Amino acid sequence: MKMKNKNEEQIAARLKHKESLKLNRRKEPLLERNEPSINKKPSILIYCEGKNTEPSYFNQFRLPFIEIETFGEGKNTLSLVKRAIQLSKAKSYDKIWCVFDADPKPDNPKQAQNFNDAIKLANKNNFGVAYSNQAFEYWIILHFDDHQGGSMDRKYYNNKINELLKPYEITYHGNDSKIITEEIFELLDGIDEKTKKERKFLAIERAKRNYNLFDHNNPAIEESSTTVFNLVEELVKYV
Repeated sequence: MKMKNKNEEQIAARLKHKESLKLNRRKEPLLERNEPSINKKPSILIYCEGKNTEPSYFNQFRLPFIEIETFGEGKNTLSLVKRAIQLSKAKSYDKIWCVFDADPKPDNPKQAQNFNDAIKLANKNNFGVAYSNQAFEYWIILHFDDHQGGSMDRKYYNNKINELLKPYEITYHGNDSKIITEEIFELLDGIDEKTKKERKFLAIERAKRNYNLFDHNNPAIEESSTTVFNLVEELVKYV
């Protein structure tokens, strides 16, 4: 009888030990398995007024460390920013940039107000703003010409650009296709012969200087100026 009782006691002790181990395992913190980390590239939407000029320019930046979507739908100023708000709700981006012009020249109160309101609305939604007064081609001119600001009507932009491109035997078709070709972009991205500086950085310097000539209380009348340099400065961080 004593042997039987001893065996029963041993079995009971083993069962008790097992239950104790189960309880301890329940109390131990669960160690979650870490999923393999994948470095997600920052995503930028560049939403342009023009369907040709601006997208053909920005699409040629070689930026392997960010995801860029660049396109235009022919909208301008206030309607463009409102459309950008819709796009931001449909898809998540790390940054959205609105690229638009003050053309036709906002020489009447309504056009001027729409242009200024577009900038305010973009800022309110934390969008970047790359505007040009009067047009995007002014940014292209600054790569070659140290324009000191002041009036330059957009109707002269095409001839001015082609005058600057003539030594390179390249033509910008600003009156029809309005495409920044690969040849033109290579020049914009190249080295200035006189200063030995990269042309895009010369354009940034000149655009900043001209931009700082104004107080920005009424951007619609701040001709000639462009804030495209802000967007390009952000892009070149990822080169």
